[in-house]
Amino acid sequence: MRVYVPLTLSGLAAAHGAGEVGPGPLTAYAVTPGLREWYVSDDIEELEYAALNRAAAASLRMIAGDPDEVRRRVVVAVDVPDGSAVADPDNGLSAASLGEVRIAAALPLAKAAAVHVDADEAEKDVAAAAAALGAADLGDDDAQFTVDGAEDHELLWFGVQEIPQLIR
Repeated sequence: MRVYVPLTLSGLAAAHGAGEVGPGPLTAYAVTPGLREWYVSDDIEELEYAALNRAAAASLRMIAGDPDEVRRRVVVAVDVPDGSAVADPDNGLSAASLGEVRIAAALPLAKAAAVHVDADEAEKDVAAAAAALGAADLGDDDAQFTVDGAEDHELLWFGVQEIPQLIR
């Protein structure tokens, strides 16, 4: 099963230094029954893209919580054994937790399939989105528009061997 773990650039640097994403328990995103029902698609690539976007939104929340963090979303895609990522059945259809899974233990970075990171050009929009997140959560439509602006930026794909260049 592929899971998408939201991080920040400093979190990626820490994972690179430790050789693992962790410690557990970790929150990640994956193709869950709730995500399948919400997205209404049988195309696994579309579903995985939706899970990746949910993780990118969680990365934005991490960034918003740390004023010193670089304003670039980071998601690490990791293949884990079936059964090691568990969805909460009580939150299966909650909009806030669609695709959310828990992983009990740290994940070896060597098992990562890819790292997804915003391009430098996204920093301004990600910074604005992070600043507007609280107001968007309270229902402010203009703030939500600003948050959605960060989602207009596609995360770039990087191989795990490229992490040292990303965290410089």
